[in-house]
Amino acid sequence: MRDVEAMIRTYIAENMLFSDNGYPHADTASFLEEGIVDSMGIMELVMFVEESFRITVEDEELVPDNFDSVSRLAAYIRTKSPTMSSVT
Repeated sequence: MRDVEAMIRTYIAENMLFSDNGYPHADTASFLEEGIVDSMGIMELVMFVEESFRITVEDEELVPDNFDSVSRLAAYIRTKSPTMSSVT
């Protein structure tokens, strides 16, 4: 299985940046500050996370600490999904 970060990078590159050249930012780059993902894009990310990793994102979890970079999102997914905690 591909690692969580790679899955997130691929999804954003293909569905938000419409890039065939991959994700051109560091995993720690802020989605909002760098203009990578806008507020509507965050909602798309929520749907991607829920469908791809079979977890439920609660309203109170929609905070920058969880959804503002590839690294933060991957860490959040690992805390919500026991099967992802061992995937690197």
